[in-house]
Amino acid sequence: MALTIYNTLTRQKEAFKPLVDGKVGMYVCGMTVYDYCHMGHGRVMVAFDVIVRYLRHKGYDVNYIRNITDIDDKIINRANENNEPFNVLVDRMVEAMNEDFGLLGVLPPNAEPKATDHIDGIIRMVQTLIDKGFAYAASNGDVYYRVRKFDGYGKLSGKILEQLESGARVDVTDEKEDPLDFVLWKSAKPGEPSWSSPWGEGRPGWHIECSVMSTCCLGNNFDIHGGGPDLKFPHHENEIAQSEAATGEEYANTWMHAGALRIDGEKMSKSLNNFFTIRDVIKEYDPEVLRFFLLSSQYRSEINYSQEGLKEAQQKLERFYTALQSADTSIVAPESLASLQAESDFAQRFEAAMDDDFNTPQAISVLFELVTAINKASGEEKNQLAALLKLLGGVLGTLQTDPDAFFKAGVDNSEEDWIQQMIEKRASAKAAKDWAAADQVRDELAAKGIVLKDGPEGTSWSKS
Repeated sequence: MALTIYNTLTRQKEAFKPLVDGKVGMYVCGMTVYDYCHMGHGRVMVAFDVIVRYLRHKGYDVNYIRNITDIDDKIINRANENNEPFNVLVDRMVEAMNEDFGLLGVLPPNAEPKATDHIDGIIRMVQTLIDKGFAYAASNGDVYYRVRKFDGYGKLSGKILEQLESGARVDVTDEKEDPLDFVLWKSAKPGEPSWSSPWGEGRPGWHIECSVMSTCCLGNNFDIHGGGPDLKFPHHENEIAQSEAATGEEYANTWMHAGALRIDGEKMSKSLNNFFTIRDVIKEYDPEVLRFFLLSSQYRSEINYSQEGLKEAQQKLERFYTALQSADTSIVAPESLASLQAESDFAQRFEAAMDDDFNTPQAISVLFELVTAINKASGEEKNQLAALLKLLGGVLGTLQTDPDAFFKAGVDNSEEDWIQQMIEKRASAKAAKDWAAADQVRDELAAKGIVLKDGPEGTSWSKS
């Protein structure tokens, strides 16, 4: 089955055909680094991480670019609130972002350009737009884009210019020729970070940054452009207008947008103050549980954030690791696993689900069927099926932890020593046929979330 991807631009699923056979150029709008990342950011980054992982699993050489916006109003305002230079704030937030995404299993991109490293390119593109008549310098030092000059404006979002003209989101200033025009270069206010330009001291507008960074890294026309649901308009619409007017070429062939993470029916966002940071949620749940929770919905779907959803994800993940714990995947030869992957109905149906616009819920349901088969199997068959489960789970960026380590996560050395002492105490009670004492030990451990499992090789434990 050929890989199909829903293209926001055409509003339909399309067979994916990259510009160059075997290679994919992909740009995803990253973070504006003025605060810690919340779960909504995690939802978008995990979604595109899975997409990149699967494209590579399919054999594509993916050049994945994810930018960092390191200068804008929010960053300047937060740095002023903290009484620190903006770049100090940026460096700290980038480090925290990388920590959070690393815990969620998000692979680093091939390149992560920063807006302030591309000021010269931004100035060149703005000047090109002025020279072509798509932009103009105002008397206050700002440079604006002429929206009505670009015939294709609205093709991504479906917005109609007449409706936008009276819309509340339009910023009307005396310096604009038209209320729909948007800023490409902002003149500096006193005390703000700024760079020299033909129009005076200033800094780039938000939209122009991504047009320059994407085309610099991937060329004027590339395969996939992605981002969060709130970027479709105006950010991505404006990117298209800028880029295609400047280069005369189609910008991105396929546009992809992840669904929103919602809480109480509203999109999780800092502006609504209804967000949970990734690092706060990780204090309560294993990061892999968070990732699995996000994978449980197809990337374009909205997800309702809830404690119930996280607990359900943890229970499901425990089922997977219980199956892996019952087998020994280390003794399965690579050639044997490769043969099983090529022939297995489980692998074929897993890939069919992912080929259908990266349908992770359907792919996960196939993995649950594989768990059932593992639980019924024994010997070499059990080990091979478990190895296949681990391999396919790896495509989703999950099931790579040692099962024992997964079940013992969050237990320090002193607590582990105490648990072991209690297990030995219970063993002694059972040897003396003091069943009441043995049950008391089990109950005491259970009260602290420790579950015992008796087997041929003795008693093992896990943290529930």
